[in-house]
Amino acid sequence: MRTTVGIIGAGPAGLLLARLLHRAGIDSVVLEGRDRAYVEHRQRAGILEQGTVDVLRAAGAGERMDREGLRHDGIELRYDRKRHRVDFPALTGGRSVTVYAQTEVCKDLIALQLKEGGPLLFEAEALAVEGADTDAPSIRFRHEGREDVIECEYVVGCDGFWGVARKAIPTELTRVFERTYPYAWLGILADVPPSHDELVYARHDRGFALLSMRSPSVSRLYLQVPEGTDADSWGDEEIWDELERRFETDDDWTLDRGPITQKSVTPMRSYVHEPMRHGRLFLAGDAAHIVPPTGAKGLNLAVGDVVTFARALSYQKDTGSAELLDRYSETCLRRIWQAERFSYDMTSLLHRAPGATPFEDRMQLARLERIAGSRAAETDLAEAYTGFPFD
Repeated sequence: MRTTVGIIGAGPAGLLLARLLHRAGIDSVVLEGRDRAYVEHRQRAGILEQGTVDVLRAAGAGERMDREGLRHDGIELRYDRKRHRVDFPALTGGRSVTVYAQTEVCKDLIALQLKEGGPLLFEAEALAVEGADTDAPSIRFRHEGREDVIECEYVVGCDGFWGVARKAIPTELTRVFERTYPYAWLGILADVPPSHDELVYARHDRGFALLSMRSPSVSRLYLQVPEGTDADSWGDEEIWDELERRFETDDDWTLDRGPITQKSVTPMRSYVHEPMRHGRLFLAGDAAHIVPPTGAKGLNLAVGDVVTFARALSYQKDTGSAELLDRYSETCLRRIWQAERFSYDMTSLLHRAPGATPFEDRMQLARLERIAGSRAAETDLAEAYTGFPFD
């Protein structure tokens, strides 16, 4: 099998890249180790930045998102029983975010790829990227019980942190930057309408809490818990009681409860792999970087990576110049490090570290008061939350 771009991974990054390349007249093959049902149902991110929304629309993948997605023009910060709303459009010149689950993005892109795009092979396990530093890299993979090879001009690894793509970059050429946080998120899905029409980020002496949603009838909520927590160690009523404590305010706001349909624990880490390119192998998304979920940046960073690659390859096709491809890693990392900075800031602002001192507690409250009382500080948060430019 031969193609121009071999794409490993059919998450939102790999699927969107295939779509962008198809519209640019560049052929590709997508390999996905899991089956279609798994890809379309794995719960991940749910917040799309303004730039991600714009890219999906331009790619012809925005019809259902525009119909079913929930546009949010702000978030609410809670601390010391106070409430402060950050108004995104007023602070960013009109930008907003959209609540539309990654599962739905994948469903839309899979349908388009199968209808209009190149081959998309499910249950095709990528085994290795070979010849990354040559003009003819290849992907060795297993599909339907036999091994095969895709011969490519370029390989893009969108196969996540545990995938094979990053392993093809010699370790002596790489630098890794990472931080592991001493807490995690206990997340739930509940069949109850959200108790607020926008996301609520709460800093509390007992730990962080987040009120989010997947739809007008399904709530997604999170609690800061110790690292290594077993989700099943928390009873349903215990979870609701703790959420209620952490969201408490001095007004009459109440948290509505409902049946919990899913529980999971998400570890918190920051990770960046440099460089994101080796020869004709390019990394995108979680294969190259991970952010704690506090800043809602993971999926959006992956979109930025594949937009950068698609633009660079299209530029080479149109002009014969590899200038943008040669700058891929540098271009992506500028945006990535700003997102890492923002996600770290949001995490340290809202989570109470084990053994935190009264001084550190007061510093968090002072930072939150600064955001609530300073348009400049509030604008910095709003601009970062709604998204850094893809350029």
